[in-house]
Amino acid sequence: MPYQPMMAGEVEVIPLLDAVGPMGGELRGPLGEKFVGGSAEHRAMLRGDTWTLHFRCYLLRTRAGRLILVDCGLGGADSPASSWAPVPGRLVDELAATGVAPGEVDTVVLTHLHSDHAAGAVTEGVATFPNARHVVQRAEVDWIEGAGPNAILERVLRPLTGLVDAVEGDAEVAPGVWVRAAPGHTPGHQVVETGPLTLTGDVILHAVQLADPAIRYVHDEDPERAVATRREVLRRARAGGGLIGSAHLSEPFTRLSGSPAAEEG
Repeated sequence: MPYQPMMAGEVEVIPLLDAVGPMGGELRGPLGEKFVGGSAEHRAMLRGDTWTLHFRCYLLRTRAGRLILVDCGLGGADSPASSWAPVPGRLVDELAATGVAPGEVDTVVLTHLHSDHAAGAVTEGVATFPNARHVVQRAEVDWIEGAGPNAILERVLRPLTGLVDAVEGDAEVAPGVWVRAAPGHTPGHQVVETGPLTLTGDVILHAVQLADPAIRYVHDEDPERAVATRREVLRRARAGGGLIGSAHLSEPFTRLSGSPAAEEG
């Protein structure tokens, strides 16, 4: 069942738990090998051989009745994520529990095009949310299209032809709901800001990166840029209200401690 909603300014935000389980396939391995750098004190948080992930999406409901879905999760048993995901996604069931049908969603924001965030946008070869505009950064689309034949291009982007709005940088997707470019994890990663809340996508993958933003994830496309982006996203979040919603942490919302100056340097 979905978590209790919260109000972020004028927007109701409902966390949707698509799946939970251990990282699988080629991504399986000790946490200490998946995250590098940082102090010994902070790296102590990375002990253990199993990384249990929450896979979370968010539904935003504006006062005007707009329904904006942030990320689409893993998809079904035949999705591009099935080779490594612990279980199929259950996003549509989570939405149903909130009283929302896929056809009612008017906007989908994909923070990036990794399969655990984008594969659920397509079901059996057709758009899961057929009446929604799908907002993606142009740099992300270009990256996938330039990567040669790949599952996301063939099984996600192409079935969404005519439904994708490729934006460049910051854009307001609904009154009071903004996407902001946040590259590093992928070239066109973006976050979502509304009121005091920032939905961080994969800018934050593990709680250790809140303690030490310099700790890098080995599968970031551009690790150094990802660190700089993480610092900036956390700085903006602290300045704007200090609340984040994460895709993979155990709890959907985290209240940040410290001041914006904590991310300088």
